[in-house]
Amino acid sequence: MKFQALKKEITVMLALMVFLASAITAPAAQAVSSSASFILLYIDKSEAFVNDQQIHLESPSTIINGSTYVPAKFLGDTMGFAVEWNEASRTIQMTPPGYNIILDADHKSVTTNGVDTPFNTVAAIVNGKLMVKLTWLADYMGAKYTYNNELRRVEIVHFKNPEGVYIDQDSNSRPVAKFTTAKPTYRIGEPVKYLDLSYDPDAEGIASYEWTGKQEAFFKAGKYPVTLTVKDGHGHVSPLFKSYVTIVDETYLTEIEYPIYTKPVGGFIKSDWGTIWAHFNDMLPLPKKVTEVAGRTLLVSDSPEEFTEKGILYRDNINGKARLYADHINGTKQKMTMAIFATNNSDKPVMIKTTNKGEVYPSVYANLIGSEASVDFLLQNVYTDVLTVPPHETYIYAKLPDFYPGQGVNLFYDVETDGELQISFGVTDQRLTPTTAQELPLLGFTGHVRGTFPISEIKWDIDASSFTKTSVLTIGDNKTDPFVKGYDVMRKQNVENGGNYGVVYKIHADKPRKMAVMIMAKGGVFKGPFKINGEIIPVPYSGVITAFDGMEVLARTTGTEDALDIEFTPPAGSAFPIDLIFYPLDEKK
Repeated sequence: MKFQALKKEITVMLALMVFLASAITAPAAQAVSSSASFILLYIDKSEAFVNDQQIHLESPSTIINGSTYVPAKFLGDTMGFAVEWNEASRTIQMTPPGYNIILDADHKSVTTNGVDTPFNTVAAIVNGKLMVKLTWLADYMGAKYTYNNELRRVEIVHFKNPEGVYIDQDSNSRPVAKFTTAKPTYRIGEPVKYLDLSYDPDAEGIASYEWTGKQEAFFKAGKYPVTLTVKDGHGHVSPLFKSYVTIVDETYLTEIEYPIYTKPVGGFIKSDWGTIWAHFNDMLPLPKKVTEVAGRTLLVSDSPEEFTEKGILYRDNINGKARLYADHINGTKQKMTMAIFATNNSDKPVMIKTTNKGEVYPSVYANLIGSEASVDFLLQNVYTDVLTVPPHETYIYAKLPDFYPGQGVNLFYDVETDGELQISFGVTDQRLTPTTAQELPLLGFTGHVRGTFPISEIKWDIDASSFTKTSVLTIGDNKTDPFVKGYDVMRKQNVENGGNYGVVYKIHADKPRKMAVMIMAKGGVFKGPFKINGEIIPVPYSGVITAFDGMEVLARTTGTEDALDIEFTPPAGSAFPIDLIFYPLDEKK
């Protein structure tokens, strides 16, 4: 009760100080507010107060020869000037604004701006601590004081003199750092809005900012110090500005929820295995209706993925709509040329038209070529290239740029024919001629995907309108997402498209609820694009993501959209499976 009463008294006196400060400010003074401190010191008692904060003193104020002596270091710290011990000279230096005071206890002298005063008349060493005479120090502190005899208490009012920003020698001013927050308090996990109030008195602008302690949000209740300094174009640095962000004990968002609610589309949420195991491991599968879209035959040439000699990589016939897909690496020691040959074994000319394609220049970075070719293909640019192959002739349908040892290439071509054509994927170190396709040997299978598949598109119609718990769609696990079955005509056996390379997934949701859609790699390194409502979203924007390293935000819905459409094709060089995570978002106020 005693402390509360004293706190109330201090509050009242602080209010009076603010009033007095405004009353005594001269009209010509700078438009900078002074900060005031109210200090209570009790004679021979260790308790003290600065404003409404209680302090414990190692050396309390005391009476010496009828005069009040106060602890020098405490007052210096409170009023913002240094009190430092110099071991070499065995002196104490005090530097109130405009003064340099040297106290030499050994030689019993005090020097103030070059003027000497006997030590014992203004200072004393009590229990190893420097005490100074209050009536003497008050002149240097810019402070007013009174002594309450009844309470044996020293009451000090200190108005800190604002530091000027004008630099005479430069005829220029230092900038002023200042900020505030939009609200006086924030909840746990609530985004903090900082309002920058910094300015340059010379109107030359702020060149740079340096913050400490500034965070988008805080996840524990308390008061958090935030500081700011700014620099102008002349290199002048502002005085440090310090304020506090107050976080109340009420949760807006948890540390897990915060980035999911606030990260922009394309933003990556870095995580760790412990967090993923606790929050994103045992997720509910999002209901889906699967449709395998027939009508476009898929030829996949991916074995030998790394060829070591010239030859035919894969060969089969197409008739009508088809997709030609290849992914290979030059494992020879020389420059090679890759081409796709179209052979007409019929008695009538056959036309082949290109309707879409994804191409990339050769590179040693497997993830890069797979991602770039997928971007090119998902863009679905309009092509009208037409090639007519005469009867019993072979034409070169596509020739890729030469690629060197260690380089890889990835390609997609969507084509339509009006008759049957034999398609051959070949590589050679010789000049290409119409007879090259017949002269090259058939290369053997080395364990990667190769074959002809009846399915090149898979549709998933999902219900994302009313789910309430974090849900998932997994791509490429061969369980909830089975690999497409086909036939390898060169080996004459049934095969499966491990990874469903060359297949396009089209995921559609009517009336999706408010949610975030994220991708998490599970099988290994991943790099590739998604097409979300017609817009390409790279994953990631640069580099690669690794298994269980975190999640990238692919989309965020508001709950008012008519539909959500996601298109994807597994990029060459990336590992599977991957998870598409659907995270329900609640309305937050």
